[in-house]
Amino acid sequence: MPVLLMFVCANIFRARILAEQSKGNALFDVADKTALITGGGSGIGAFMASALSDAGAKILVVGRRRDRLEAVLGQREGGIFSFDLGQNGATSRLAEVVANAGFSPDVIVNAAGVNPRLHADSIDEAGWLETVHLNLSVPFLVAQAFAPQMKSRGWGRIINIASLQSFRAFENGIAYGAAKGGIVQLTRAMAEAWSNHGITANAIAPGFFPTELTAPVFGNPEIAEKHAAQTAIGRNGALEDLRGPLLFLASDASAYVTGQTLAVDGGYTAK
Repeated sequence: MPVLLMFVCANIFRARILAEQSKGNALFDVADKTALITGGGSGIGAFMASALSDAGAKILVVGRRRDRLEAVLGQREGGIFSFDLGQNGATSRLAEVVANAGFSPDVIVNAAGVNPRLHADSIDEAGWLETVHLNLSVPFLVAQAFAPQMKSRGWGRIINIASLQSFRAFENGIAYGAAKGGIVQLTRAMAEAWSNHGITANAIAPGFFPTELTAPVFGNPEIAEKHAAQTAIGRNGALEDLRGPLLFLASDASAYVTGQTLAVDGGYTAK
């Protein structure tokens, strides 16, 4: 083969490879998106806000503690919305304030939650209602408040946070487990309601990750090691393990995935 022809063929081949790589990268692109993250001031919510920002999205961090939200946002592009979502009417007020600030979320991450860790014999009505409201009702109400804007664009991503307790019972987890079990079905119902408008709804079910909510677990090395041994991989999660699944569900890469719960648990629920 003449040298010139070999050179031309090599460059055509290289151009095709680069085009395919570019196409693959574009699938996970969120650079033109705006993401609203509840519980964005700490734990999984804070990590997911940072991960979406690192990938180029504007982030709207929502939570009760403004100082935590400011620390997460830092110099990143987006906004801070200090709200107690447990209050009546908080989600509709949030939607109004976000709109007045000039934002319209393309991606919603429902990461706000609470776990009282009380036995079934000990939790009272107020504790039960608060736990179920924050972990189950608020994700629906937040998504409902912003769904019309997503529908008008024909594109949206709702990412709920499920749990190991969505699938199995843990001690002192009756209220939290009931709410997180509901998240799996809520995610399916959201998909049924909105996916024909271009809005996908999926959930991530993390295993044991070091956060404020799991401090009682990681504060006891024996318990932490017990849970690590339950996984197929042999370790508990690191927050970085959530980056890939998050960007998959927040982007065009998951365009035909909806109503699903993805366990990111090292194989905990596989054993």
